[in-house]
Amino acid sequence: MMDSKISLKTLLSVIAAGIMSFSGVVIETSMNITFPTLMHDFNVGTSTVQWMTTIYLLIVSIVVPLSAILNRNFKTKQLFIVANLLFILGVVCDLLAPSFTVLLLGRVIQGFGTGIALPLMFNIILDQVPAEKLGVMMGVGNLITAVAPAVGPTFGGFIVSTIGWRYIFAILLPVLVISLLLGVLNIEQKREIKKTRLDFVGLILIVITFIGLVFGFSNMSSGNILNALVLLPIIVGIIALITLYKHCVNSKNAILDLSVLQNHKFSGHVISFFIIQFITLGLSFILPNYVQLVNHSSAFIAGLLVLPGAIVGALFAPVSGSLYDKFGAYKPIAFGMSFGMIGMILFTIFGTHLSNAMILGFYIIFMLCIGLSFGNIMTSGLSNLNNNQRTDGNAVFNTTQQIAGAIGTSVTSAIITISQLSSSNEANGTAVGSLHALILLLVLIVIASLILNAVVKRK
Repeated sequence: MMDSKISLKTLLSVIAAGIMSFSGVVIETSMNITFPTLMHDFNVGTSTVQWMTTIYLLIVSIVVPLSAILNRNFKTKQLFIVANLLFILGVVCDLLAPSFTVLLLGRVIQGFGTGIALPLMFNIILDQVPAEKLGVMMGVGNLITAVAPAVGPTFGGFIVSTIGWRYIFAILLPVLVISLLLGVLNIEQKREIKKTRLDFVGLILIVITFIGLVFGFSNMSSGNILNALVLLPIIVGIIALITLYKHCVNSKNAILDLSVLQNHKFSGHVISFFIIQFITLGLSFILPNYVQLVNHSSAFIAGLLVLPGAIVGALFAPVSGSLYDKFGAYKPIAFGMSFGMIGMILFTIFGTHLSNAMILGFYIIFMLCIGLSFGNIMTSGLSNLNNNQRTDGNAVFNTTQQIAGAIGTSVTSAIITISQLSSSNEANGTAVGSLHALILLLVLIVIASLILNAVVKRK
């Protein structure tokens, strides 16, 4: 009988890779709080400072789809060391940055490190954790990445208001060194290396796809969704994505095996995963802005209000993984989606009159959905693939997560901006725009629930 225990080395390997993923998301979300300070310190405008997020997200989105071919061609420890050293180099670059250009360079380098690190943790879990413990360890992996968006804004707000934005990087630097030491000492090679040639056509199509989509949707946040700078890049990105899919399905040496999407149960999970990430990042934009612009509270209060819900969602992630191992995917996902719909219904009903207390309570209810469902959707989706396809499936999920976050933030931002521009009162425009965005998110969570009900296995 196969040993169902998780070794200490495997657990420490997951933690080492998880620290990198955590640090990447913390920096991304905490830097948003620093934008006004960076604009003052480096004498740049809003459109320029936004590249701190856009360029990072673009690099991560391009690198993550390459994780499958990297995983096949290189040892796990090699990938881990390269990712960690890139991350450390980027952090040092930003810590000492004398100009905004150098600051952006640091973000680019960090993007390469994070892009390698994000799928690496889940690949270690899929390669080295016994099937009987897969659910709970996927839950632990999702806990690590789920708590980071909650910590980021609060951490960033506190650091900027007390000791200065450079300390965001200074504090994370020793954390990354600890991660490096843990990984070097504990990561083991369990899978066979299979050298394959790089698919240059696929690589070029991936670059075009994500430059188009990320650039186009980022421009949407200005509120002018019919602008050529929005529509043209998105159209180019969609055409490149369709071409990429056809290329990968028909190529014997594809950079990513997208034929996994022909498995309808797997693709149903991916679509639902995309929608839930879209909703989560959409809410993370709507709520802090609502708290500040409608309820006239501080940025620090805005960060604190979403923190309890995010912590609840994160803590439930390993619990839901354990439920998956015991009862299968259907029950925890069904319960989670029920909480998600209740939360979104409450947000929508009180959409223009949300008090801070309501936001705190409703967000906790919604985040129970993330804790119970999000990681299990990924685990359940991958269970529909054979062992040889799971690395590619993991790359698809992680890529989907990145692009859904970018699109979710941009679309909700555009909806709110349009209402603000058409209203003489910023607070009223923000409240009405938030309601419209919340209605869209409610419709989307109903769609995701129906899809999951059709594709998740019942025990």
